[in-house]
Amino acid sequence: MRIILLAATCLAALTSPVHAQQVETRVIGAATLENVPPIPADLVRDLARYRESRSAGFADWMPDGSMLVLTRFGSTPQLHRVKGPGMARRQITFAAEPIGGARSIPGTDRLLFSRDTGGDEWVQIYAMGPDLKPVQLTETGTQNGSIVIARDGGLIYWAQAAKVSPDRTIWRANPADPASRRMIYQGTGVTAPADLSADGKTLLITRSISAVEDHLFLLDIASGTATEIAKGPKASLSGATFVRGDTAVLAVSNRGSDADRLVEIDIATGALTPVSPPLPWGIEEFDLSEDGRILAYATNEDGYSRVTVQDFVTRRALPQPMLPNGVVGRLKLSPDGRKLAIGLASAAEPGDIWSWDVTGGTLDRWTESEAGPLDRAMLPEPRLVRFTSFDKLSVPAFVYRTKLVPAGAKTPVVIVIHGGPEGQSRPGWSTTPSAFADLLGATVIVPNVRGSTGYGTRYLNLDNAEKREDSVRDIGALIDWIRTQPDLDGAKIAVYGGSYGGYMSLAVMTKYSDKLAGGVDLFGIGDWTTFLQNTEAYRRDSRRAEYGDERTPMMQKVFARISPRANVAGITKPMLIEQGANDPRVPRSESEQMVQAIRARGVPVSYILFADEGHGWRKKPNQDLASQAEIAFLRRLFADPGK
Repeated sequence: MRIILLAATCLAALTSPVHAQQVETRVIGAATLENVPPIPADLVRDLARYRESRSAGFADWMPDGSMLVLTRFGSTPQLHRVKGPGMARRQITFAAEPIGGARSIPGTDRLLFSRDTGGDEWVQIYAMGPDLKPVQLTETGTQNGSIVIARDGGLIYWAQAAKVSPDRTIWRANPADPASRRMIYQGTGVTAPADLSADGKTLLITRSISAVEDHLFLLDIASGTATEIAKGPKASLSGATFVRGDTAVLAVSNRGSDADRLVEIDIATGALTPVSPPLPWGIEEFDLSEDGRILAYATNEDGYSRVTVQDFVTRRALPQPMLPNGVVGRLKLSPDGRKLAIGLASAAEPGDIWSWDVTGGTLDRWTESEAGPLDRAMLPEPRLVRFTSFDKLSVPAFVYRTKLVPAGAKTPVVIVIHGGPEGQSRPGWSTTPSAFADLLGATVIVPNVRGSTGYGTRYLNLDNAEKREDSVRDIGALIDWIRTQPDLDGAKIAVYGGSYGGYMSLAVMTKYSDKLAGGVDLFGIGDWTTFLQNTEAYRRDSRRAEYGDERTPMMQKVFARISPRANVAGITKPMLIEQGANDPRVPRSESEQMVQAIRARGVPVSYILFADEGHGWRKKPNQDLASQAEIAFLRRLFADPGK
């Protein structure tokens, strides 16, 4: 790889007015580092306390009332079992790769879990019993997910994607017999099972077009015939599940509303009835008890979660859990419908799991995760602000200011931009803002630019296709806002982002380098056309729905105008770029073409390639190294922001 990179760099330099950089390479673990200076020992020591926290994520209830929990006690998150509130977590998977998720198999002591290899996202499904010996159920070299399990546990259904094809197929198997695996339906596009009727004859399936368009179908399993239901204006329809004896469907939808609502759809007539009350904020998560009686849902209110529990049949409100301010990761009612599992994280508390007795009104804490050697009282507290963009749009942002500098003192600023773009930065547990703030003496600002979820459909669509650069201009407005604040140093601003946030970091650097000290790009998009051509086929069409279709003349012109690679001359300040070698979403070619282009112009760029990662860092040694390199890079920027 290095020989190719050097050759390409030198070739680019022949047509460039400046000389290409020499490339110094070293290897640390699975990472290859290019032009990354040695990381000071004191930084490694000081950062370590921010890297030792641990979170617990809820996976599922087991039939005996115990919980399946994902947590890390080594290098990667593995599956654990917890028998009761406050009891020990007993590890039950021991893979080198992180476990992606898990489900219990009803009526048995067996479970299913999923994992990939090296972050390649070719996820396999495994069945496992008390002997803790996993058995692979799915075909190697395919991607598998969206598991639906029959109520008696005798059959499972899932969606499978194969390389080169944009379509998904639906498969069925007896989880005790891998040889029983059979394809039952050839879908079109992003097709997946959502629920199974009580008699096991009909599968509710979804076809997702984009973040704001889904279609629902009833699949007659015996005949293989799929019939669309819930027809109407284009709308999102997520989390769909059968209700009322399989005569209706409950789903989260924006049909007839800017905000996502919980709605009930009559299958025979298509009539849609709102279930959640009219709210300015959207529903983000819900679950219904197996007997169809208890409904629980979470509302996303300016980034914070609010949980509601009610009787689904009578709509009567039940006792409500009083939870700390934070972000809900998962809601799941126990098989008997008596307890609601709640995964919750906050800026001051790692992710943990609680259970709520839906009739008795008692809250029990099942896990108590470690924050590591951090003084939680000193952690920066997120403060919600809003700034005005170029077109008068009000844009929200969370501000984390270190408590280690006097009030009113000017601090450097790191702007952290989320990925997606259908994503949202929220005040959950993350030590990244704390480490950046404390070890850099900085203020970290985390905006939710136009195109973010959580603020309604109109806001979500404001950056689509040819409007892509408007979100970049939001960051330009934020930079101008920062320069007016008396306690922020407008001469020391850096931009940081991953995935789509990595594109944003690159694009912001092309437009506003004169106002920035530098930037960090994690697996970002360098050229929209090559990205759409090279991202895995199973997700290409859904990305075209969001970003625009590179095959059309109009979008060809737009992409030629807005791609960071086409505007690389605007990048005049140093950058750090990081990439996973196995990334199926944003291939390494996107990062490497930007590294080559920036170096060809003589601008300093450091590059880290992780050989055993994909779209993000899931292994602790890699996470630690990335954080060390990022903070060391930002320290150098702020020490001499003119270079």
